[in-house]
Order: sequence, then structure tokens, then C-alpha cells
Amino acid sequence: MADHDRLRKLLGGEETAWLLDRMRRRLASGKPLSGVVTLTSATRGQRRAVEQLLGRRAGVGTSLTVSLDELDAVLRRSGAATEGLVDAVRLLIGAVPERAAQDAAWSAAHAPLDELVARRPALAAWRAWLDATGMVRRIAADPDTALTLATSVVRVLGELPSDGVGLGRLAAQTTGDAHGLDDGRPLATLVLSAARALAGSPPTGDGSAAERRAAWAAVGVHRDELSSLVLCLNLPGGVDTLTGRMLAMAREGGEPCVLTLRQLGRVDLGVGEAPVWACENPIVLASAADELGPRCPPLICLNGQPSAAVWRLLDLLAANGAQVNYHGDFDWGGVRIGNALHERIPWQPWRFDAAAYDAVDTTGGDLLGRPVDATWDPGLRAALERRGARIEEELVLPALVDDLRAHAR
Repeated sequence: MADHDRLRKLLGGEETAWLLDRMRRRLASGKPLSGVVTLTSATRGQRRAVEQLLGRRAGVGTSLTVSLDELDAVLRRSGAATEGLVDAVRLLIGAVPERAAQDAAWSAAHAPLDELVARRPALAAWRAWLDATGMVRRIAADPDTALTLATSVVRVLGELPSDGVGLGRLAAQTTGDAHGLDDGRPLATLVLSAARALAGSPPTGDGSAAERRAAWAAVGVHRDELSSLVLCLNLPGGVDTLTGRMLAMAREGGEPCVLTLRQLGRVDLGVGEAPVWACENPIVLASAADELGPRCPPLICLNGQPSAAVWRLLDLLAANGAQVNYHGDFDWGGVRIGNALHERIPWQPWRFDAAAYDAVDTTGGDLLGRPVDATWDPGLRAALERRGARIEEELVLPALVDDLRAHAR
């Protein structure tokens, strides 16, 4: 038997709602109501309510700890709930779903993601990460919310990778809300982690704005048309467009040129089917400009993970038949960038294969990270693992500049 009025007064108020919720969650997960629960940063009112409930001081400090075994004994002894704590919780909040039913509901909420991975095996590691971290349960309050979220994730990822789309436009097209993929939104958190996986990176990033921008760019999404940039040197340009004239003027002086994604909307590059050289790091392009100036052949810089502007420029060059020759860092990140490039456009390795790696006589740094196959050279992974040295472009800079000098105009 229970004294409902007294029970509500003791345990059913706003200041003890956190305690009731903790017990509800324990019952829902099939755990016994024993041991202790702790509330960090408890208010004065929450502390006073627990003291009234237990009939004693509830300690000092900012945290508040309650023994469920003691609470059970108090409720039985006082007559507020003679059948104990479990009966009290059920009288106050109603029937608590059994664990099996809860598990089934959460499993159904994840079903759209499982179906997605069946169609796109590249997301299998991301899906496993979701389970390992409990990410969906952490950002969704209940299975119904999780199902809605998972369905939206599938809808957005169905549009990725893209040939180039603004983040706001992607959000509007897939969610009906131009801000649906803004930083901090649960949907953005899940989609962005999947985007990293599609690009061959771990689902987690470093939390910086630059890293998020790069992760979106890796699947063809740009945050805006002005912040996405590409660095180039001596693209011939032309006279028919403003960007073409800018490129032509920069080439006359042999000066590097920074283009925004907006400026690449309509442009005459003037390259045609001629060779174009591409590097990963700005130091290569800067050194070529210093040493060769206007005589350097056309050169572009990916600057790490390619931005939307970089992809746009590469797509334009490939569409016009340009012969792209690419060099990157000899490390696992560099291999992943090369793989992404290889999937998108045809290119030839520029001192960027197993033979070139083995020919470098410098020591280099330690090779760290998760190994990956190089899709353009099956022997490169074995060479990297055997030697275990990271060779950055700066270490082979003289050879790269000499290659450009040999093709100078």
C-alpha cells in the first residue's frame, strides 16, 4: 500500500524530478534500484528537498548523492510506499517500459542507418563508431526522435558526395530548413562524421572550424562561395571573363593567384589539354614562383584536404582534357588525399609512387596513423610500411622545382 498524497509531496515535486528520472532510467534499462545516484551542481532547493525526504543533512559541496537503498528504507518505514521504491516510482510516473521493448525501439530507430550501410559499405566503420560511442542515443532524447534523425541523415547522405553545393542549399533541399546542418545541430553532427568516413578519415575531427570546412569540402559541400579558396600559379587565363583576365595578369608577373569558389563559376583557364602540375603544400608553389616566376608551367596547390574551390578547378581542368600530374606528402594522410583525387579525376603521379618514395635518401619523420592502400600504385603501401618514414614535400622540394624548371616555358 502507498500514501499517494505523501508520496507526491516527498518525491513528486520539481526539486526531486532529477531523482525520479534517474530511477526511471534504471528501471527502463533493467537495472535494480540500489546503490547511489549523484547530481552535480545541485541547487539549494534540490538539496533541501532531499534532506526533507531522508530526514537528515545531505552533505556539503556542489554535488548531491542519494543512496537508493536508504531511500527505499525511508519510504517503507514512513508508510509513503510500503511496497518499496520500485512501487513508488511506478505510482508516480506510471508503467516503465521494459528493457526489451526499449531495446527494440532503439534498434528500429537505427534501422535506416543499417539499410544505408548495406547500400554503401564505405560507411561501415562510421556505423560501428555510432554504436561504440552511443552517439545517436546521446543526441536523441528517445527512439522516436532518433528515428526521425536517422531518416534525415539518410536523406542528406543520399546527396553526397556532391559536385559542389552550398551547405545552406543542401540543408534546405534535404530538410526544408536552410539552417538544418548548422554547426551544433544533431543532424550536422551525424552527417559530418559520415562525411569524414566517406573521405577516408576517422569520424571524429579536431573540433576546429577549419577541420569542419575541410570535411564538408571533401564531399563537395562548401559553407559559402567566398571562404573556399584555391592557390594557383601561371594558369594562362584569357580575355573573355574577369577571372580569366586576372589569371593572365598574374601569369605575366609569375605571381601566385588565390581564387574563390565564386570566381570559378565562369572562367576561361586557357589550359586546354596541356600538362598541369599539382602539389599538396603551398611551399612548393611559393618556391616555384620564387625560382621560376612566369616561366613556371601551370601549377595548382591542394593545400591539404581539397576545398570546394580546389575540386571545382580540378573538375574544370579535367573536363577540358588537361593532363594533371600530382605530388603529395608520403604519409597516410597524403595517400588518402591521392585516393580522393584518383576517384574524381584522371591524374599521373609526379614523383608520387613506390619507386619515388624508395629513391628519397632523407630520413624523414616517423610514419604515424592508420595505413591505407594507394589506389594508383598498389606497391606504395608496402613501401611505406616497410620503411616507416614520413616524407613531406619540403624534403624533396629541390627535385620538384627541378622538374618544373625542365618544363618551363
